[in-house]
Amino acid sequence: MQEISTPDAPSPAGHYSQAVVHEGIVYVAGQLPLDPKNAEALPSDPGAQTRRALNNVGVILEAAGSSLSQTLQMTIYVTDIDHWPAVNAAYAEVMGSHRPARAVVPVGNLRPGCILEVQAIAAQEVPTGTTI
Repeated sequence: MQEISTPDAPSPAGHYSQAVVHEGIVYVAGQLPLDPKNAEALPSDPGAQTRRALNNVGVILEAAGSSLSQTLQMTIYVTDIDHWPAVNAAYAEVMGSHRPARAVVPVGNLRPGCILEVQAIAAQEVPTGTTI
């Protein structure tokens, strides 16, 4: 098991890793829409928060030898289901044609100002010429 840490994503606020890799699978902890260089600079709208949270997931996946295109499953926790149309549109924009399995879970409050949190599971990239 390998713990993943990158300064390009927000530092964990508790006793957990940004991600853990086990047997070629990357488990990314829930990511809020925080700027890793300034946690107080929160985007104000749901679409921008979605893009920021997915960016955080993406840089963690890259640090683990994976990418958003290798995502197998995502869970999106959203504080108000009324934000869903904007969240879904931004998600589709970032993910493009890749459609991993996904769950959307309405929740109570997250960190003040945050309307969503994104958790992911992805496969590590397989080097060219390698067979599994």
